[in-house]
Amino acid sequence: MPLKTGRFYECAEVEIDNDKCTCCGLCVKVCKGAPLFIEEKIVKIDQNRVFGCIACGQCMAVCPNKAIKVSGRDMSPEDVIKLPEIENRADYDNLKSLMLSRRSVRDYTKQRVDRETIEKILEASSTAPNGLGSSDVEVLVLDGNEKVEEFTLDLINVLKKHMWLFSPMMLKIYRPFIGKENYDSLKTFAVTAVNTFIDGYDEGKNWLTYSAPLAMLFHSSPYADPADSYISATYAILTAQSLGLGSCMLGTPNLVLNFFGKKIKEKYGIPLKNKNGIMVIFGYPAIKYSFALKRRFSNIKFFSLF
Repeated sequence: MPLKTGRFYECAEVEIDNDKCTCCGLCVKVCKGAPLFIEEKIVKIDQNRVFGCIACGQCMAVCPNKAIKVSGRDMSPEDVIKLPEIENRADYDNLKSLMLSRRSVRDYTKQRVDRETIEKILEASSTAPNGLGSSDVEVLVLDGNEKVEEFTLDLINVLKKHMWLFSPMMLKIYRPFIGKENYDSLKTFAVTAVNTFIDGYDEGKNWLTYSAPLAMLFHSSPYADPADSYISATYAILTAQSLGLGSCMLGTPNLVLNFFGKKIKEKYGIPLKNKNGIMVIFGYPAIKYSFALKRRFSNIKFFSLF
């Protein structure tokens, strides 16, 4: 049965050039949609097996003879490109150095991020893995401080309208129904944050999007894996770091959109049913950091033979 996504329902088409195919079986081994199988020493296709072709492209990427072509579901044979040379790939030390040098930056210069740099961030972050083969992640790009500020004001106005929901009286009403952890989060973070966002903005201080010159809102269709938007956003902040930009993930904008943002979604062309998501702000750092900081997980447990 074809795997339904926000964009596709039919299987992608698969063609095999039997003159080039040596029946090595690599394509069958990596194909998890499972339309490929070997019978009588020939690679065959049956789109009724499991999910059919989901256009992950794994078979084209693994075939040493370019004997297989996938078309459809946002995939084509032209999407097969050469692997980067080994010497051009980041090794562990270089990748870790990039990660250690990244900070959540909230202070930016007024310099605008040029379109070429924005395109590089989008191109690199689009390589992020996703749960559906063809990505259901969408990106709203707010290009320029003016657009970021306009979006911010829209969010502030919505928060002002619903500020009563964060009053002490409402917290007492919520408490029996939302559990201790959610109550604690509302009381110790959400209430303070909302008041700070609103009061700060009225005083000329943008504590919500920090007057960044660039912002991207990652969101996805209702069919997408909940993690897809966050993974793409993570790729984006690492790409930004490699390009000399600072960045910061913001969870509040999407929460506002999910609960109160119908008109804002309509204004910015965000499908009303889209979910999850995270906003990332970018810009050239106004403050230089002199040191990196070590981080650690809350807990790690090994279950191992040794």
